Amino acid sequence: MTVLVPVAGIVGLALSGLFVLGLATVRVGALAVLVGVVAAVVPVLVVVAAFLWIDRWEPEPAKLLLLTFAWGACVATLTALLVNDTAAAVGDMLLGEGNGSKVSTLVSAPLVEEAIKAVPVVALMWRRSHEFDGVVDGIVYAGLSAAGFAFVENVYYFGRAFVEHGFGDGTTAGVFAAFILRGLLSPFAHPLFTVLIGIGVGLVVRSDGPGAKIAVPAVAYVGAVLLHTLWNASATLGGADVFLNIYFLIMVPIFTAVVLIMAWQRRREQRIIAAALPGMAEAGWIAPSEVPLLADLRGRRQWRRQARKESGRAAAKAVGDYQAAVTELAFARRWADDGDEHSSRHAELLAVLRRTRNDAVRLASSTDG
Repeated sequence: MTVLVPVAGIVGLALSGLFVLGLATVRVGALAVLVGVVAAVVPVLVVVAAFLWIDRWEPEPAKLLLLTFAWGACVATLTALLVNDTAAAVGDMLLGEGNGSKVSTLVSAPLVEEAIKAVPVVALMWRRSHEFDGVVDGIVYAGLSAAGFAFVENVYYFGRAFVEHGFGDGTTAGVFAAFILRGLLSPFAHPLFTVLIGIGVGLVVRSDGPGAKIAVPAVAYVGAVLLHTLWNASATLGGADVFLNIYFLIMVPIFTAVVLIMAWQRRREQRIIAAALPGMAEAGWIAPSEVPLLADLRGRRQWRRQARKESGRAAAKAVGDYQAAVTELAFARRWADDGDEHSSRHAELLAVLRRTRNDAVRLASSTDG
């Protein structure tokens, strides 16, 4: 049973992705989908790289990051597509032809898309809270889910622009104009909305009260929906002046505030690790000479480079694994006295640290010898 569940999940993700690809191909054609993919790759690479940069101090498991991105790209996109199309059809029947798209854009899209994009973040909070060390992790998981969603959405929009207007020249409708709007001016739009939920989850992930774990993410979800609705309304109902006013007076300041929160939380992670290292050295878990190297990202990077230069790629990877284990244990030490669950987690991470340190020493020594 434990094997069937992840296998079924992976098959479900793959089928969802194939279904989305098939629907996009039916609607705009294979060539337009190819054009859309090429145009959508650049902004998604920038967005993903930004979130991975934020996550450098305490990188999340690559498997979970990939699954979160795939969820946004496959399951979230397919769900939103089916629900939004249904809402548009119902809106046309109830309000008259042409009004359904407004219902879809202003009502169902914000409500459904933000809920479905946030599923991996909320699931990790309830099922694998040990993978969360705070706000940064919530931001990273939420951002990658939204990045996957935005990537597939951009493929369709760029492809449709190609079918309807060709490439254009940047000032007229076409792929270039769509790229300027979606790829340059607003590549972080979807991630920005969903990151609000990630921040809410990160604030309460270590809370023992189930009420807070429901209330705070729910409030963050409402905020994400409202911001998403405002964005869609400015692009749909208002003219260029309204859109630009919303963009510069509301979206840019909120984006700036979120970036500042990310930077603050990232520095906070560094301070937590730096504060824990002396005690870990006193306990004999790490060498005192390693403290300054482990307290600085540049020092860590130089250490890995030196290990690779002197002892090879395997030694460098072992050093990287050891550094990651030190970071995990540094965070876990904050919760070690809060109960048996946290104590057992602390003991587990300590065992991992000792194993990775032994591997790093062994590989360096065997190569030197």
